[in-house]
Amino acid sequence: MNAAYDAGRIALMLNELRLPTIGRLWPDFAERSDKESWQASRLLGALLEHELAERAKRRIERHRTESHLDPTKTLATFDFGVVPMVSKAHVMALATGDSWLEKGATILLFGPPGGGKSHLGSAIGHALIDAGYRVLFTRTGEIVQKLQVARQSLQLPSALAKLDRFDLIILDDLSYVRKDQAETSVLFELIAERYERKSLLITANQPFSGWNDVFPDPGMTVAAIDRLVHHSTIFELNVESYRRRKASDKQKERRRQLPTDNPNGATTMAS
Repeated sequence: MNAAYDAGRIALMLNELRLPTIGRLWPDFAERSDKESWQASRLLGALLEHELAERAKRRIERHRTESHLDPTKTLATFDFGVVPMVSKAHVMALATGDSWLEKGATILLFGPPGGGKSHLGSAIGHALIDAGYRVLFTRTGEIVQKLQVARQSLQLPSALAKLDRFDLIILDDLSYVRKDQAETSVLFELIAERYERKSLLITANQPFSGWNDVFPDPGMTVAAIDRLVHHSTIFELNVESYRRRKASDKQKERRRQLPTDNPNGATTMAS
């Protein structure tokens, strides 16, 4: 046996074993190991740690891409000061996942348009991806349409089963789905299929009393709500629309900058 392996052969073996990070790092690590007289276990351990870390990073990147989450809507950019009724500590605990995902619990976010529901839901989704979970963000109307197509082609059970790969599905804007626009019983089937198995996070502009406009009949509405609230955390973001606040702030700023006449007849800027 030769005293040292040929570098080219090592590169080929690492490529065959699909260890690209070790393939990139091992020459420098080996040189340092020779200079500092590392034990073989230290060299091997250091290389494996880097390989695993890079794999975890790539996995998170893939999961973030497949999630369709807005990259700007994170916990770091969410202003908890605007929604004092929402406990930051509670949200941060939910963002770690753990037990509530294991039992297929639900998070329900209610409030008027522009109140931050989608941002908060997306922020929780991003944090869960960082924690190693898989998340899907979708407008409720979009997933209803896809499931309707699956039903028409007799593929609904398969389509629902494929969604099981996601630990959390975020259904945004449920209140905009209307039973007179489409056969929304597929939405109930999604809720029923994931009940106590896989988690949902739902944002809605209307309280439960307005959900009769979503499902085909009152009985289905009651059954859907019953499943969703059984293991649930409910946040109500009853605040002024973010977009309305921004528009109001801009209007105030424009007014502040308008010229005004002082008692001496000179024109000045409002302060």
